[in-house]
Amino acid sequence: MSKPSTKPPTPPGPPEALINEWWQPFAGYLAQERRYSPYTLRNYRQAFDDFHRWLASTGLAGRRYDELTAREVRDFIIEAQRRYGRRTLHNHVSGLRALAKYWLRQGRLRRNPFVGVPLPKLEKRLPQFLTEEQMRRLLAGPQRLLEAQGIDAFTAWRDRLVMELLYGGGLRVSELVALNYGAIDRDSGVARVLGKGRKERLCPLGRVALAVLEKFRRDHATDTGPEAPVLVNSRHGRLGVGEVQKLLKRYLALAGLPLGLTPHKLRHSYATHLLNAGADLRLVQELLGHKQLATTQIYTHVSVARLQEIYAKAHPRA
Repeated sequence: MSKPSTKPPTPPGPPEALINEWWQPFAGYLAQERRYSPYTLRNYRQAFDDFHRWLASTGLAGRRYDELTAREVRDFIIEAQRRYGRRTLHNHVSGLRALAKYWLRQGRLRRNPFVGVPLPKLEKRLPQFLTEEQMRRLLAGPQRLLEAQGIDAFTAWRDRLVMELLYGGGLRVSELVALNYGAIDRDSGVARVLGKGRKERLCPLGRVALAVLEKFRRDHATDTGPEAPVLVNSRHGRLGVGEVQKLLKRYLALAGLPLGLTPHKLRHSYATHLLNAGADLRLVQELLGHKQLATTQIYTHVSVARLQEIYAKAHPRA
């Protein structure tokens, strides 16, 4: 006979009235004015719910945000560290800080209790990327399956186009699935994409990606109008982020690569290979759409680490 579970039940989330009063206007502002992605909204909502569960569990549910003391916010941070990794915790506090900042501007709060709150230091992690040889194996996957009759021609060329655009254009997966035919200048080979905060940038797609795009458009697309999505599913509806993640895993497995690699790792590979080939850091910053140069500089660390690895293996005095 199995023992009954001793795991305590998850406390209920915040009441509907509180969600309508404090969350919904903020969420509308983020989605409509700031153009935040659904993933950021989801993460911020998780932070909102989690914080209010903590308030309820500590008897502070009736307190306004600006009535919370620094000690009480620190207690929340300490307790949350037991349940979340450091990066998730930073993201949650960032969401709560943005929420309080919004209501501060609306005149409903006098202060933001999440400003200046001490957080655990983030571990420095170099971004994962694929080598050029690994990328070649990955990109060859759809053709291999097509020749083995494992997939049809539509799926093979669509899947290859997905990966060629992620790697050849350095697109975020959200930018990829939002890409319409009208945003691509086929003569110049440049795509106009809307990145974070609806910031527009121009992305050269590369000779190979453009050739694959032309092949797919000519042989498999049913609608190539300006507002038609470039990437579609078998029903010719816009391809979703989850579908991109799923198809990538198929080709990672085929290439013998770790299944945990995400579409964003192809963007990391794009940036790293550009810098390894001598591209200017400022240019790579523009291509990636990074607001801060420091965000792009992490790829220089990757390049240096790779150079050191090669040196250690190849030099007799290493």
